[in-house]
Amino acid sequence: MNVKINREKLGKALQKVVGIIGNRPVFPILSNVLFEAENGIVKLTATDLELRVSATIDAEVTEPGRTTIPAKKLASLVSCMTGAEVTISLGANNHVAISCGSGHFKVYGIAPDDFPSVEDIQSEHQVSIPESRIKKMISCIQYAVSADDSRKALTGVLFSVKDNELTLVTTDGKRMAIKSDIPSEVVGGETDKVVPFRSISELRRLADGDELMKIIFSDNQCIFSGNGFELRSKLIEKNYPDYRRILPVDFTYEINFPSDLLKNRIQIVSCLLTQGFINLNFADNKLTVSGASSEFGEGDDSIDIEYSGEPFCISFNPQYIMDPLQYVGGSMKFKINDPYASVVIEGDDRFLYLVMPIRKKTDAEGTKSI
Repeated sequence: MNVKINREKLGKALQKVVGIIGNRPVFPILSNVLFEAENGIVKLTATDLELRVSATIDAEVTEPGRTTIPAKKLASLVSCMTGAEVTISLGANNHVAISCGSGHFKVYGIAPDDFPSVEDIQSEHQVSIPESRIKKMISCIQYAVSADDSRKALTGVLFSVKDNELTLVTTDGKRMAIKSDIPSEVVGGETDKVVPFRSISELRRLADGDELMKIIFSDNQCIFSGNGFELRSKLIEKNYPDYRRILPVDFTYEINFPSDLLKNRIQIVSCLLTQGFINLNFADNKLTVSGASSEFGEGDDSIDIEYSGEPFCISFNPQYIMDPLQYVGGSMKFKINDPYASVVIEGDDRFLYLVMPIRKKTDAEGTKSI
């Protein structure tokens, strides 16, 4: 193997794959990146057996070949080099010679036959959507994923395809975030698949630009194939709650509010909070935000809204309201029945957020579950 690669492109490709490599892999080979060169392309692959990420870059390949190289050491070496191009050649015993500028190095690799092979998957469902839009979808729902392993399905993200619409859903039992979009193409009809949250976090990091990304689902795996990268992941083979049945249909109040102003008022009032809750008071065309009294004091702030009904107050964990406001802007809408029933917050562009209020009555303290 003998290749010449642009150093900056090689560094960026390495950063795409090394992130999934742990500090103490189960097997030594999992510390290495699979380095494959053929037909003017270099492909770098890393895996932890659950997740597999590949990145491809153009290169001058004078002799094809493959080996594995310590991934983090190679990434550190390339980041410190100053030359414009890196020359990599393979010698005996998988010893790799690396040259850049005035620097010359030898790195000890491991035979590529020991690197975990990739399974061929049978494509059952396929969705094509621009990378930038899937990245936005993930941002809108990622905060509501559960960390409780006793409900394994909730530790992942539901990918639901129905009526040519792609919907991503997360819930931790106290709230649920839902973001939908219309893909460029859907093949294979309806499906519900649960993707591990770690895989989705990596996907959000990798997705960049407006190029179409292809999402392929099989029975127990998925592939996200984007511009210059591919991410393969196992699926969580557990049933996800039917979010469509959970969402309330009818509401007593539907109140519009500007998301940026409400976010600002919650931030101000929360400055004096150490823990506890915030109150949202609706009365006389105003939404007033107040906080529970703390050792530092208390206060309130308000925004103008259109509401002339009976005054009422509803209380929340402040973080549960702040989270969607961080990622979904513009005009939003509260859909409310009473101060103790689940509330739906509806945003522009197919976003829904279901959250349970805090029950402050002494006979029913705490927050109900969805």
